[in-house]
Amino acid sequence: MTKQEKAVVIDELKEKFSSNSFFYVADSSAMTVEQINTLRGKFFEKGIEMKVVKNTLAIKALESAPEEKNYSQVYESLKGPTALLFTEVANAPAKIIQDFRKDSKGERPVIKAAYIDTSVYLGDDKLDDLALLKSKEDLLGDLLTLLNSPMSNLLSGLGSGGTNVMGLLKALEEKGE
Repeated sequence: MTKQEKAVVIDELKEKFSSNSFFYVADSSAMTVEQINTLRGKFFEKGIEMKVVKNTLAIKALESAPEEKNYSQVYESLKGPTALLFTEVANAPAKIIQDFRKDSKGERPVIKAAYIDTSVYLGDDKLDDLALLKSKEDLLGDLLTLLNSPMSNLLSGLGSGGTNVMGLLKALEEKGE
């Protein structure tokens, strides 16, 4: 690879890292071509881009980012065979990998690291935690449910309160007779 080709790849990666708040670093070595193609298809269906890169180029692209992005913790995972997974939904790659492992009864691909909006998860043992992360849509749904709940309780209380008061007045009236 020439210097110019490397510069193009680094620029491409810079763009990917800057435009994605979530990415995973995975190892898909020891998988068959058929398995990798199947996995790529599953990722493609969910809008996840899988890119096999040279570690040194990925590190150079990450080093050019502002320090507050906290990419430095990802560097140690960029050793050996590496595939980068760029996603819009933080937990999507983890869920796909879990399902893929169940279907193929294997241990691959292995998660080396995951970058979730400045937080870094290191190691494959974090796969279950990553799969449990809620997406933005899930969090907004939970928030709307929480905001709606007090109003529903209030309206329900007001609605039943009238019948309780009427029942109480009727009981007092009957007792007074």
